[in-house]
Amino acid sequence: MVKIDWLLKNGNIYNVYLKKFIPCNLAISGKRFCYMGNDPLPIKPEHVRDLDGQYVIPGFIDCHMHIESTMAAPRTFMKGAVRNGVTTLIAEPHEIANVFGLAGIQAMAKTMQEGPCDVYIAIPSSVPSTNEELETTGGVIDNDDVESLMHMDHVICLGEVMNCRDVIRDSHSKTSRLIRQIRAGRPDFSLEGHCPRFSGWELAQILMSGVNSDHTDQSLEGLKERLMNGMFVQLQEKSLKPEFISYIKENNLLEHMAIVTDDTMPDAFMERGHLNYLVKKAMHNGLTPEEAIYTATYTPARRMGLRDKGSIAPGKIADFVILSDLADLTVESTWCAGQEVYTKGDSWQEAERDTSFPKAFYHSVHVAPRTSDDFTLKAPIEEGEVTCRILEVQEHTTFVKEGRAVLPVHHGEVDWEHSPYNLAIVWERHGKNGAHGTALVGGTAMTRGAAATTYAHDHHNLLVIGQTKEDMMAAANTVIANQGGYAVACDGVTKAFAPLPIAGILSDRPLPVLGKQIQEVHRVLTDCGYRHDNVIMSLSTLSLPVSPFFKLTDKGIIDVRNAKIVPLITEAREKP
Repeated sequence: MVKIDWLLKNGNIYNVYLKKFIPCNLAISGKRFCYMGNDPLPIKPEHVRDLDGQYVIPGFIDCHMHIESTMAAPRTFMKGAVRNGVTTLIAEPHEIANVFGLAGIQAMAKTMQEGPCDVYIAIPSSVPSTNEELETTGGVIDNDDVESLMHMDHVICLGEVMNCRDVIRDSHSKTSRLIRQIRAGRPDFSLEGHCPRFSGWELAQILMSGVNSDHTDQSLEGLKERLMNGMFVQLQEKSLKPEFISYIKENNLLEHMAIVTDDTMPDAFMERGHLNYLVKKAMHNGLTPEEAIYTATYTPARRMGLRDKGSIAPGKIADFVILSDLADLTVESTWCAGQEVYTKGDSWQEAERDTSFPKAFYHSVHVAPRTSDDFTLKAPIEEGEVTCRILEVQEHTTFVKEGRAVLPVHHGEVDWEHSPYNLAIVWERHGKNGAHGTALVGGTAMTRGAAATTYAHDHHNLLVIGQTKEDMMAAANTVIANQGGYAVACDGVTKAFAPLPIAGILSDRPLPVLGKQIQEVHRVLTDCGYRHDNVIMSLSTLSLPVSPFFKLTDKGIIDVRNAKIVPLITEAREKP
């Protein structure tokens, strides 16, 4: 007969199988639930707690996310997660893999071993996101690395296949080879997708490869097509639209979707929460509490093959959350494997600095200080004018369109500082080749000042963008001197800075400190005229060569749709 460690009396317990709350008691033995009901127990429990009608739900499971997107060290992030009722994470560490390869993933995994919640690893399938002709990365994940990762503890699936176009075009591409390797070696793994705007025959070919989920922004028609073709749909914040939810409910498709965070900025994490915030947003946009909770607990557990998670029932792992308010999802306490890991009101308990990574991870920015000459845009003529390709930032999406503009040339230089456009440069920072790519940026980007960051998706080279050479130099040199981060400068002075010294992408500070630093970067970027729903994400994805339509890497301007480099200057007219 089992030992009962905890009896939680008089709760409203969420049953995922019925999609209902049931007034009853809940018993826990060791790491697992052992009883749910109202009958007298034959064994006296060690501890009893009267819930007095509070709600009990399974711990939230985020089945598609990147810890690095919070810029917090893993243990710091995990402490924040449980405060928001999240007990299980499927983390895809392709950001740190782009800097340090397999060693980066292994270092991340090691630091997560003693955290308060469970973290499973998705094998990065696209490191680099494209290929070495289009971007330079510090690390590469190839067949040998995947072989090692397939048999590593807590590795659970193949992470998002970002280079779906390669899968369609070339069955012998690296991405195609990795997919076949996983299907042969770990047929139990799910294969996660990243399929923006793919449809028709192309979408069918992606599904034929074995990739059968998508989390990217879609139209309603794109969502319908994915669900109609048997694709598992992961809805992040921008996809939690009333019309999407209405379609899913009308067609009884809850089983085929999950709510996921994907990327969470640290300031947003501190201000509004994590997956719990998106569950509330789904409720606001049409799901009942029971339906929203179902798609953040049970369906992600099933998608990832976590058969003993995602529900409250005898024999299941006792990951759960006690809520005092169902509408607001107010977390009173979070439990992982039968242990209470967070109680409302707990203060942050963290070291001032995270030193859990190898020393080399704190010295990864190999770029010399920049000078004013580094921000000169050379022209193919001495005097006249040039037609330039312009990367047009858009306010409500990270997609970047192409435009054209005519700029004057004096003494062999394009006079960009007197134009309305930003100069943007990406410098290779991993110490491999010193390459750099240059672009002009318009749309809703900065109207004054400059910004620099090593958090440049996904290669994480040094991206600098601005209106003047002086400000660009100030921002760039702040980031270089501090081994990574986000800096915003104006009038030659750095006005906001968030240091990211771990691999140039993670902070070594507690989350409340990091959150305030990023909040200030956000504020100053906005003050400098950058207009976007998420200015930091827009800045960082300006260099992501798998995100439509034109982006900038250390190799130059990338035409994403055609996977090729295109010139900045398209025409030159010499002064007569």
